[in-house]
Amino acid sequence: VKGSDAQTLAHHISTFFVSIASHDTYALLMGVYSAILGFFIPSGGGKWIIEAPYVMQVATDLNYHLGWAVQIYNAAEALPNLINPFYMLPLLGVLGLKARDLIGFSFVQLLVHTPLVLVLLWALGTTLTYTPPVMP
Repeated sequence: VKGSDAQTLAHHISTFFVSIASHDTYALLMGVYSAILGFFIPSGGGKWIIEAPYVMQVATDLNYHLGWAVQIYNAAEALPNLINPFYMLPLLGVLGLKARDLIGFSFVQLLVHTPLVLVLLWALGTTLTYTPPVMP
């Protein structure tokens, strides 16, 4: 759906990210963005369908490796799963615990893993050079 300026919302979002990011800061910016959005929309596949057009457009505009762009998005999107304890449901049922019994441990894991994951994504994102996509 195009707005009054004949541009899509994905175009406006990608233009915004390109204006505040650089090739060196793309991994950190997309990682933080993906993690924050993951707290509010805890769905990897459904979220990616909506966000892929502008996440990939920003990577293309910044000449960032597209494979790493997807991996950065996925790895950071998984961080909020430490707080949204859907993966713990079987464990809670088997052990007879409540989510509040485990959320403190998982919150500490989130605090430890977030900076570690972001630094690793930034470092690993510099390992491959950009190859433009081939359009048939």
